[in-house]
Amino acid sequence: MFGAALLKTIEEAGVAVLTLTEGLQDSELLASRLTRQEVARQLRLLTEAAAALPPELREGMPEVDWAGTAAAGQALAGPGGRELDDALVFGARALTPALMMWLRVYRQQHPQWFRMTPT
Repeated sequence: MFGAALLKTIEEAGVAVLTLTEGLQDSELLASRLTRQEVARQLRLLTEAAAALPPELREGMPEVDWAGTAAAGQALAGPGGRELDDALVFGARALTPALMMWLRVYRQQHPQWFRMTPT
């Protein structure tokens, strides 16, 4: 059940990132103070929840870029600058769309992983 709650957090943060960045160019994302801050916050939620997933869940999803997710999380926790900009763009353009796609696949293949009730 703990894993399901973390997967829900990842999905909700991912939807928020995709919604906030839809139709924005990278330069617009980086220039918009409010959008930038909220995208960074949502990506931090996503990466922190991913890091807290039980190892057996992560191992059951080998196509997900867990190393990239961890690296993005480290960059998002850093002081800022170019590394943060790169993490925001990577998170919004590559990491989140791919992660959301794979979660949709895994929800179909393993619905029990996403259930919030004991099985």
